[in-house]
Amino acid sequence: MTRINALVIGENTFPFHALDEMAPHINAVLSDVADAELTTDRTRLEDLSGYDIVVDYLTDSTLTDEQYASLQSFVADGGGYLGIHCAADLTSTSDGNGGIKTREEPIPELRELLRGHFVDHPEQSMFGVDLRNGDHPVTANVADFEVFDEPYQVDFDNEEVHVLAWMDHPDLDRNPVVWVREYGDGRVCYSSLGHTVDAFEHEQHGRLLRNAVRWIADAQNGQNIDTP
Repeated sequence: MTRINALVIGENTFPFHALDEMAPHINAVLSDVADAELTTDRTRLEDLSGYDIVVDYLTDSTLTDEQYASLQSFVADGGGYLGIHCAADLTSTSDGNGGIKTREEPIPELRELLRGHFVDHPEQSMFGVDLRNGDHPVTANVADFEVFDEPYQVDFDNEEVHVLAWMDHPDLDRNPVVWVREYGDGRVCYSSLGHTVDAFEHEQHGRLLRNAVRWIADAQNGQNIDTP
């Protein structure tokens, strides 16, 4: 099978979503299907011609206009975008001293791409992930599972996304955990899991992420790469 070239963008601004800490676990999940280049250098988003997909693990998603435009064009022209956990936090920015400032509105360029964004979360806990069905390539051969992670409450455009998995949390209303959508000629997938090592090491979530990488990477020829 052809290897997928992935740019994984993250940061070390906040200790709770530090790429240095999560990089080995992200790489381990993707290594069977992709050659992943993990970086905190946002200027790498300005030229994505060497990549098949972008994997987003940013908390502060502040980019330059050029970087937003490059990412949007990359996906619209057939590239793949996989947002993991904090990628949907489109209102948190750095205060420059390790703390968080909050934007009044989510970053519009990324809100348009994802069609959803993080709103809040309670404490980390065990909760269920219920698959809507196994017919989609992203959820093929993935079973319902329980995971210890940070349960994200999100605002999303129900008519613009296809939800593949829902949260089963005793104290929260029903929230989507995984959704997909098309953006121009490209494909977008988002998973709200990924705060904890447990989430990356969970067999079912790992399988789902690898399926997602294959699916978003194969947008340009309009086919679905077989999932194991």
